Amino acid sequence: MARRLRIGIDTGGTFTDVVALDEDGGLTTTKTPSTPADPAEGFADGVAKILGLLGAGPEDVAALSHGTTVATNRLLEDRIDDLGFVTTEGFESVLEIARQSVPDGYGNSYFWVKPPRIVPAHRVRTVGGRLGHTGAELRPFDEESAVAAARWFRDQGVLAIGVCFLHSYADPSHELAMRDVLAREHPDAVVSLSCEVLREYREYERSVTTLVDAAVKPAMNGYLARIAERVASRLLVMKSNGGVLSADEVARQPITTVLSGPAAGALGAAFVVSHSGHGSVVTLDGGGTSTDVAVVLGGEPTLTTEGSIGRHPVKIPMIDIVTVGAGGGSVAWRSPEGALKVGPRSAGADPGPLCYGRGGAEVTVTDAHAVLGRIPPHLLGGEVPLDVGAARSGLDALAKELGLPFERAAAGILEISAWNQANAIRQITVKRGLDVRDYPLVAFGGSGPLLACRLLDVLGLPAAVVPENPGNLSAFGLLTVDVKNDYVRTRVVRDAELDPALLGEVYADLEREAADALAREGFPEDRRRFARSADLRYYGQAFEVRVPAPAGPPDDAFRAEAVRRFHDAHEALYGYCYRDDPRHPVEWVNLRVSGIGPIERPRLVERPPGDGDPARARTGGRTVYFDAWEETAIYRRERLAPGDTIEGPAVIEEFGSTLPLHPGFTARLDGHGNLVVTR
Repeated sequence: MARRLRIGIDTGGTFTDVVALDEDGGLTTTKTPSTPADPAEGFADGVAKILGLLGAGPEDVAALSHGTTVATNRLLEDRIDDLGFVTTEGFESVLEIARQSVPDGYGNSYFWVKPPRIVPAHRVRTVGGRLGHTGAELRPFDEESAVAAARWFRDQGVLAIGVCFLHSYADPSHELAMRDVLAREHPDAVVSLSCEVLREYREYERSVTTLVDAAVKPAMNGYLARIAERVASRLLVMKSNGGVLSADEVARQPITTVLSGPAAGALGAAFVVSHSGHGSVVTLDGGGTSTDVAVVLGGEPTLTTEGSIGRHPVKIPMIDIVTVGAGGGSVAWRSPEGALKVGPRSAGADPGPLCYGRGGAEVTVTDAHAVLGRIPPHLLGGEVPLDVGAARSGLDALAKELGLPFERAAAGILEISAWNQANAIRQITVKRGLDVRDYPLVAFGGSGPLLACRLLDVLGLPAAVVPENPGNLSAFGLLTVDVKNDYVRTRVVRDAELDPALLGEVYADLEREAADALAREGFPEDRRRFARSADLRYYGQAFEVRVPAPAGPPDDAFRAEAVRRFHDAHEALYGYCYRDDPRHPVEWVNLRVSGIGPIERPRLVERPPGDGDPARARTGGRTVYFDAWEETAIYRRERLAPGDTIEGPAVIEEFGSTLPLHPGFTARLDGHGNLVVTR
């Protein structure tokens, strides 16, 4: 009988992580080096490696779920070229005017230099025709100027084009007409329409989000095509909103994948710790290039539509993630003033840290861990031997420049890296009105657990949880995710004037769109779920708060309950609300529906406790530097049993990650195989 395997593949900056789930419940994990020049190659290597370990063939694979950084890296590295923009006549400066705001407040306005626009002014073309905010046509679509714009882009060789007309969220007909003109006059162009990418108001954000979609489309579609050539199985791609979608659907809207990789990690962490009784946690995904932090409340990662990637605001729903350039490959350097700095630049996978022996020339965070003995002299169970001597030479030179002993310099690098991570965690908790001391930390990723003990100290966290196979948790997370698509429609109306029939009409319309997409994904009617939400604000406010809409038909009781939830959410976020104040009426802005196709999740079984003696897992010792050099016990994690407790100083090693347990800390293995670290 053929096996049914589901495989999760997460492509990171340094390693490609692979997890295979046999549908009878067995889990197999491995890693393979990433191939930045063509990530599809690393993807295919990962599939081949895990099938080899399982003695299986491509015919045994039921589905592949993939978290990709192709779109993210393109935006972070600002590799956006040859992009064109079509907008309404008279609105050609929408990108120049932007939000008229200077980042970091007015104090920065003297120093701030306006970054280049995503599309330079000479590649913006306008088309006649005008809609009102209700969708009523004020002037008809001007075909002649549309043809002229399409021919201009064709003659200039501009192949990626974003189209955003004023008020097309209310009626998309003018944008659809523009697409027909482009298809006829410039058939080679890749086109993104704002009515398909983001059907809500705010012209600037809608324009940029549409242009970002057009910018990543050629790279993303080429990448997905190269994967399809190499693997015959059904391919699902992780989206920023916490769902997956088939590669064919993602190719239509690649912008939905801009936080694909980090989103899977947050979901994997939420799934694993919910079984251990932690509903709300902070997640920390430490990789080779960066660290991603998110908050999980009541088992669900928090979502935002106010996200940005690099300098580009992206208004699609995405898991609320803060990323800092603090990974294992982050480079330590001396500023012109003589201070020690760490990151955001990374040595990546190639050449990588000094200790990889691949020609790296700069000291990194991994080198500091290696010379202090906090990681073993080889990674991935011996697959990657480390040249600790090369790391030591590089650190000696840097320490001499700083006038410090090399241990102090190495410990300083790790301390700065820990504070960089701590500041990211503060940003996503304290700045969102949450007390960071209430939430355990889930540390995963290859480098995530390395600084967990310092983060408990710096932030006053109650505990750190290190899941089993932490280095592969993002890939595992891909197997826990439902198919999910989001739909939005702007309807700005005061609550007192809102006709419940309008609510019913818009929600039904959005649910129809969501149902069509789920049908294309192969979900029968009885397996489709719809989650409604709404963005509300007080009249006169510039920004909205999103709340889940109640179940049942949209009648007066539905409306009243949504408004009550808005008051509660506003009070939790900002510390006040206008619940019974008629001077501040509530206004509805956007209505949203998520279409969800549930998938079969892995089963996590609880293990029986061991004999309570962790000595069976001890493999010897080595000298490790914490506050001073001391002889430290080394343990193999896979030999520990539930109930085992280890006192620091100790180092707990496993295939994809290492946990240095500082003096004064304790690690206990729980029934689901998680290490729980406390002071």
